[in-house]
Formats: sequence, structure tokens, C-alpha cells
Amino acid sequence: MDQCARTLLAKRVRILRVAHGWSQEVLAELSGLHRNYIGYIERAERNITLDNIEKVARAFGIPVRDLLDLPDPSIPDKPLFPRKPKTEKNGV
Repeated sequence: MDQCARTLLAKRVRILRVAHGWSQEVLAELSGLHRNYIGYIERAERNITLDNIEKVARAFGIPVRDLLDLPDPSIPDKPLFPRKPKTEKNGV
């Protein structure tokens, strides 16, 4: 079953929160969000805004891009933009 980005983000937030040893209340206080809203995020019951993603990332002390670094399990590890093969200069 495919997982949507909201579900993957929900899992990521919960994993980070637990890894920090924080309750939902602590994360709520640090991010300036309501504790119920943190629960909604972790259960993927809310479509979180970019502003709130930024608040959660700041609470964890990480850039937004790291919070959104969600691996796609259906795609094998490979770069998004594969490098073009190098061409020899001056025909050498």
C-alpha cells in the first residue's frame, strides 16, 4: 500500500519527537503549536501548512528540508537528477 507524503511526514515527526525524548506537549510548546495539533500531525489527520512545518523543524533544530527528507520506499536509491556522462573536450 502506497503511503502519502502526509503519512510519511507524520511518522517522521513522531520518530524525531520520540528520539528527542519529548512528549507531544513538549514539542507543542517548543514549536508554538497546540498539543492536540501535534497529535493530529502525528496521526496524519491534518494537512500541515508550510508555516507549521517550519515551526516543527525549528523546534527540532533542523532545516525544513531535513524534516521533509522522506524516502520513497518504492524507488531504489538513485539520484533524482542523474549526471550526464562526461564528454571528452576537443575530441580527446
